Amino acid sequence: MPPPRKAVTGTGSSEDALTESGVRFTRQRKILLDLIDKSGDHLDAERLYQMAKVTDPKLNRVTVYRTLKLLKEGGLVDELDLMHQAGEQHFYETRRKQEHAHVICLSCGKVEEYFGEPLQKLRRQIESLFAFQIVLARTEVGGYCSHCQAMRAREMREAAEDLSV
Repeated sequence: MPPPRKAVTGTGSSEDALTESGVRFTRQRKILLDLIDKSGDHLDAERLYQMAKVTDPKLNRVTVYRTLKLLKEGGLVDELDLMHQAGEQHFYETRRKQEHAHVICLSCGKVEEYFGEPLQKLRRQIESLFAFQIVLARTEVGGYCSHCQAMRAREMREAAEDLSV
């Protein structure tokens, strides 16, 4: 796996990022990379296809899948499974310089991103402890968001009330 590269965000155009990564620039690749980079969300291939068709109605699913594979191999995007909340479905985001954790609600599927010093500290500890040079790290944390915690608590109360009746 290639080392992490610069994220597209804040470093220039998607055309520059494609060229720097050694991936040939095409209109379809630019469309998909821009969608992933600017969405602020974790998009799957089908959603990317639907969004890209608005810009390029001639675009087909096969092109989307091939392009995602190429962007991943070029180090421009990361493919995520997000705790397998959607089965074997994968999601895509622009590869970033700053490591972050994905905090995923196991009930509703909401995904938050956490950027913080504890991740950098963990990285340094692992590198020191194992004399290991980390080039890529992914962290996923599964749990329940505040809304789903409240819903689960209410369901438990209602179930307990039903049993006591």
